[in-house]
Amino acid sequence: MTIIRQETLFGIQELYEMEPTQRYEEIISAIDLDKIYHEVNKKSHLGAPVELNYAAMIISVFIRYVERIPTIKDLVKRLNDDFVFKLNCGFLVSDKTPSEAAYSRLLDKLSESNVLEKVQETVVRHAIDEGFIIDDTIAIDATHFEARDQAPTKKEEKVKPEPKKRGRKPKAEREQWFKDQAEKEANLPLYEKKIEAQLDASLPELRNGVPQDPKWGIKKNSKGKNVYWYGFKGHLAVGASSQYILQSLFSSGSLNDGKAAIPLLKGLHEDLSLKSIRYQTMDAGYDYEPIYEQVHRMGQQSIIAYNRRNEPEPIGFDKHFAPTCFREHSYRYDSYDSKYETLKYTHPKECSDCPLAQEGICQKVFKMKITKDLRKYTAPARGSKAWNNLFKRRTAVERVNGYLKEYFQLNNVRYRTGKRAKVHFDLITLVYNASKLAADRINVLRNDQQAA
Repeated sequence: MTIIRQETLFGIQELYEMEPTQRYEEIISAIDLDKIYHEVNKKSHLGAPVELNYAAMIISVFIRYVERIPTIKDLVKRLNDDFVFKLNCGFLVSDKTPSEAAYSRLLDKLSESNVLEKVQETVVRHAIDEGFIIDDTIAIDATHFEARDQAPTKKEEKVKPEPKKRGRKPKAEREQWFKDQAEKEANLPLYEKKIEAQLDASLPELRNGVPQDPKWGIKKNSKGKNVYWYGFKGHLAVGASSQYILQSLFSSGSLNDGKAAIPLLKGLHEDLSLKSIRYQTMDAGYDYEPIYEQVHRMGQQSIIAYNRRNEPEPIGFDKHFAPTCFREHSYRYDSYDSKYETLKYTHPKECSDCPLAQEGICQKVFKMKITKDLRKYTAPARGSKAWNNLFKRRTAVERVNGYLKEYFQLNNVRYRTGKRAKVHFDLITLVYNASKLAADRINVLRNDQQAA
C-alpha cells in the first residue's frame, strides 16, 4: 500500500503564532524597505545631521500593525518599556526612542509620496514571479471604515428660490439651457461625472483625482435598511484563489462603488497584466454598462449580479435573458464561442415531452452575440451552473475585508485628514500582502523539506 504524503498548509494564522523575532524577519523581508527609506531620508548632506534611525522607525511602523498596537503613543511606550522589542525593530542599543512627533513627521513624508503604492506593486510582482498568484478570477468590492472625528455640523442658510416661469420655455432659451448643462458637466471633476467619462481617462488621472476627504456614506445592510457612516472607503481587487490584494484604492465614504471599478481594472491591466485572468466578479453595486465595456476591452468576462432598474420583463426571454420557447420554457446554455463572441443555447429539457417539438416548429438552437448587450449576456451565460460557481468566488474579497478589519486594524483610524488616513490604509494592505507572501514562502520551504 502506497503512502501519500500530503503537503502542509501554512497560513497567516500560523505565521502570527511564530516567535516574534522570526515573525518580524519573515514579514519585513518581503517588503522593499530601501525604497521607503530613500523617500523619507534626507536627500542632501547639507544642513543639520539626522539623529533618528529612520530605517528602524519604518520597521517599527510596520510591526505596529503586526502586533496590533493601537496608537503611536502605545508604540513609543512599548519601545521604551520592552528592550527586546526595540532591538527586534532594528534600533541600536545607543539609539534614543523616537518621539510621537518624530513618527508624525515620518508619516507626513509618506503621505506626500506614492512610495507605499510602488512597494505594494513590488510585493505583488514577487508573488507573481514565485508562482503564488495564478488566479483566473478577480473579486472586486469595497469596505467602509469610519473617520476619527465626527462629521462637522452644517449651518444651513435658507435661500429663497427664485420663482420659476410657468409654461414651456422658448426654443432659443431651451437650447441655451442644454448648452449650459453640457458645459457644466464638462467642467465637473472626473469622479463627479458619469462613469462613462472614466473609460477614456488615463490611469494616473484616475488615481490622482480620487476624493479622499472624510464624507458621509450610505449603504444597505443585510436587512435592507440604510446604514450611514462618516469616513472613508477602501476598494480592493483580490485574487479569488490566492487572496492577494492585487489593486487597492482609497476614497471618501461618499464615492459610489461603481466609480472605483474602472481605476482598479485599468490598474490590473496596465500595471500587472496577468495573462491568467479571465473573469471579473462583482456584486450588483457594479452593474453599470461602462464597467462591462472596460472588462470587454481587456479581453475578459464580467460576472456581475444584475440590478434591475425599473426595467420591464423581457418578452421571449427568461429572468436570466435566455430565450424561451412557445410554452415559455427556457433554452439551456450550452457553450461559448470565443472567436465569434457567441453564446449557444440548446432546446429546453421539457422538449422531450412536448407535442410541439415533433411538429418541427420549435427552434433547436439559439445563438446570441454577447456584444448585443454586455450587461445581459456574459460568458458563461447568466443563470448557468458555471456562472453561479464563478460568482461564488466573489466571497474572497469579503474575507480579505474581514481580515483587514479584524486583524490589521483597518477600523482604527487615528488621523483627521484623508491624506494621513490613506497612509494608514496603504500600510495595512502592504502588511497584509507581505504576510501572505511570507506565509507562502514558508509553506513552500516546509513542503520542500518534507519531500526531501
